Amino acid sequence: MAFFQKLKTKLFKSSSRIDEGLESIVEDGGAVESPETIDEVPVDDVMDRPEAATRALPEAVDDEPAPLPADEADTPEPVSLRETMTPIVSDMEAPAPAKPGLMGRMLGRGTAQPVVRRALDDEMLEQLEELLISTDMGVDTALRVTANMAEGRFGKRLSVEEIKRLMATEIARIMDPIAKPLPLYSKTPQVVLVVGVNGSGKTTTIGKLASQFKAAGKHVVIAAGDTFRAAAVEQLQVWGDRAGVKVLTAAQGSDPASLAFDAMGQAQRDGADLLLIDTAGRLQNRGDLMEELAKIVRVIRKKDETAPHNTLLVLDATTGQNALNQVKVFQDISDVSGLVMTKLDGTAKGGVLVALADKFGLPIHAIGVGEQIDDLQPFDPQEFADALVGLDQS
Repeated sequence: MAFFQKLKTKLFKSSSRIDEGLESIVEDGGAVESPETIDEVPVDDVMDRPEAATRALPEAVDDEPAPLPADEADTPEPVSLRETMTPIVSDMEAPAPAKPGLMGRMLGRGTAQPVVRRALDDEMLEQLEELLISTDMGVDTALRVTANMAEGRFGKRLSVEEIKRLMATEIARIMDPIAKPLPLYSKTPQVVLVVGVNGSGKTTTIGKLASQFKAAGKHVVIAAGDTFRAAAVEQLQVWGDRAGVKVLTAAQGSDPASLAFDAMGQAQRDGADLLLIDTAGRLQNRGDLMEELAKIVRVIRKKDETAPHNTLLVLDATTGQNALNQVKVFQDISDVSGLVMTKLDGTAKGGVLVALADKFGLPIHAIGVGEQIDDLQPFDPQEFADALVGLDQS
């Protein structure tokens, strides 16, 4: 099954909420009309209207992490997971031809059917804002999306399908700048520190990344830095055995900073391309645990002052708006360079990912919708936006 179809299926909670909400909104004050060509600005033209993205609304925080202090000769352009994981990507990029949907029939590509449309007015915009806020998109981001949807279309009569397409286009516009692959550098070993709170999916994400990079020909080493939880070490060892990747461990309860230091030395001796360091789950309101994470960063910089070269924050989508608080705290402690969002299949509030993109501007490297290795994929803004609103991929 193509990843988009799996994403759409597993995001059913978010998409069904938007589906049901839009149908209710349009039917409330709408009227049945015969199909006709849409008379407002075509959806496809939205991306060509830069003024639509500039609104008198709260601006998103667009400060991006400073470039890593590595030599230019050692920092080539980022390499996309899509380029290195051909077997996984080929399935996603070659979906079966889709049958004409409702929009196609409305535009004359099939049997004409009556459709309900409602004029886009202030009341309808408020209802759309409330619907988006209910998916944890946040007030500022919801206002931005609906304001851009209304640009040039205020007073026009729109159907549910037309609104979905407009909504997906505006969501994808917000997320497109931050859909970036995990950068890979020629300097080795490249140290990737993986952080997050308890239960966010850090250990599983590390296992999937290690397996995928190993399959792409990279020499990978894992450091099981969650020395307080035996299950985390065992889980990484299972992934390591499956992928043929060395997993470095220490006695339970030992100092994770010491393990990270030793792991860097081992990765250098082994000639590894990537060293993935797991860390214990941190509660962002526990100062002692956060200080321990800061210690890990200080210690590994004794081996390489430019390390960690990537700090990935793994977020659980089911935490909703609390994910924004987590990003802020972890950014202060460990200089987060990118995000991975997991468990999108378990929430009706996938809109939080849009709020994160709008507020922080941090790269989103991958998203996860399940436990299988191919359930962690590079982030595609348009596919995500389509799945979030329950729109068929054209």
